[in-house]
Amino acid sequence: MYRGQTVGVVIPAYNEEPFVRETIVTVPAFVDRIYVVDDASTDDTWTEIQRAVALDRARSDRRGRSERNGIHDRHNSSDRQESRTERSDGARGTDESTRTDGPFDERIVAIRHEENRGVGGAIKTGYLHARDDDIAATAVMGGDGQMDPNVLGTLFDPIVDGEADYVKGNRFVGRRDRGDMPRLRFVGNAILGALTKIASGYWSTGDPQSGYTAISRRALHEADIEGMYEFYGYCNDLLVKLNVARLRVVDLPNPIIYGDEESHIRYRTYVPRVSWMLLRNFLWRLRTNYLVYDFHPLVVAYGVGAGASALGVVGIFASLASLAGLVGAGSAAASTVGVAGLVSALLFVVGACALVGAMAMDIGENDHLDDVLFPDRGGPTGEPVESGRNVLPSVAGGTESNGSQLPRESGSTIESDGGRRTEPSDTDSEAPPGSDG
Repeated sequence: MYRGQTVGVVIPAYNEEPFVRETIVTVPAFVDRIYVVDDASTDDTWTEIQRAVALDRARSDRRGRSERNGIHDRHNSSDRQESRTERSDGARGTDESTRTDGPFDERIVAIRHEENRGVGGAIKTGYLHARDDDIAATAVMGGDGQMDPNVLGTLFDPIVDGEADYVKGNRFVGRRDRGDMPRLRFVGNAILGALTKIASGYWSTGDPQSGYTAISRRALHEADIEGMYEFYGYCNDLLVKLNVARLRVVDLPNPIIYGDEESHIRYRTYVPRVSWMLLRNFLWRLRTNYLVYDFHPLVVAYGVGAGASALGVVGIFASLASLAGLVGAGSAAASTVGVAGLVSALLFVVGACALVGAMAMDIGENDHLDDVLFPDRGGPTGEPVESGRNVLPSVAGGTESNGSQLPRESGSTIESDGGRRTEPSDTDSEAPPGSDG
C-alpha cells in the first residue's frame, strides 16, 4: 500500500519480449496490484510475463515462510518482538523488494488479448480490472521499460491527498523544456494540445500525449471507461470523458531530455485522425454538460460563432472570386461585390467574437477542474524530503501515451477474447505500447 491506500499499475505490452519482465520486477514494493496486458503480441512477450509471475510468486512464498518462522521465534524472544515492531513501522528487508503489504495474496495479474486492440484498448482492460479490485489509484507503465518506476509515488500523491482524480506529466511547463523537443514533434503536440484544451474543457493543462498518468478510483467509476478510444489518441479521448464526469485533472512538471530517438507516430496521419475524434467528443461534451445536464448560453455562443464565421469565410472567398472575374466590368457591379465582401468580413468578425466569448465562458465553467502542481513538498517514493515532490524527474526521450494490455486475479492467467482488430496503424508499424510519440 502507498500512504495507506491501495495502488496499482497497468503495464501494456505489445511485442516487448526483451523488456517486459524487467519492467514488471522493477515495480516498487508498495504497489498492490500489477495488471500486465499482452495485446496479442507476436513474439514471446507472454512467456516473459509468465516468468515474471512465477518469480514474484516464488519471492512471496519465501517471504511467507520467513514470516511464519519469525512468528515462531517471537514466541520465545522478546527481542524478536521488538524487531518485528520496527519492521512494521516501515523498514524492508531485501526479500521484500517485490512484495506488497496490501490485501491481495498475489499482486501480478496477467491478461492476454486474443486480438490486438491497440494501446487504448489494452489500458482500458487494465483500468476495468483495477476498478473491479477497488484500487484507490492506478498508474500506467509502458512494457518497454522507458518509465522510471520511482516516479510512481509522485503520480499517486495528488490522488492520495485528494487533490486530483487524474494526474499526468506535462513536458511543456517551462520554456527550456519546449525548446528541447524536436520541432516536428513539438508542432504535432502543440496542435493536439490546443485542440484537446478546446475539446476537453481542461484549459489549464497541457501535453495530453504524456504517458505519465495516474487515475483515481472515483474516476474509474464515474468516467465512461468502457467507451474509451482504443488506439493512439485514447489519452485525449479520456480527458473529455473525465470532464463530462466533472473530475479534477492536475499536471506535474515533467522535464524531458531528447536524444537521437525517432518518434513512432506519423503526425501527418495521426493529427488529422485524432482531431476528427476530438471534434466529435467536443460536440458530445457541449451537448451533455450544457444541454442535457444543464443549460448554458455558451452553447448558443459556440453555435452562432461557428455558423457566422463559416458563412463569413465563404462569403469573403466568393467575393474575391467575383471581383477577379469582374476585371474590366462596370464600377456598379464591382461596388455591389465589394459591399457583399464587407458584409462577409463583418459576419466573420462577429462570429469570431462569439467564439472567443464562448471559450471564455467555458474556461470559467471549468476553471476549478484543472491545475498545475509545482514543487513544494516531498519525494517520489513517499519519504519526506526538502523539495521536489511534485516534479517528475527528467527523462531521456520522454514517454508518450503508453499502450497497455490487461490482467485480472493476481498471479492468474486470463484469456480475453474481446476486442477487435487494430485499425490501420498510425505508426510505422504498430508501435510498442509506451513508445515515444
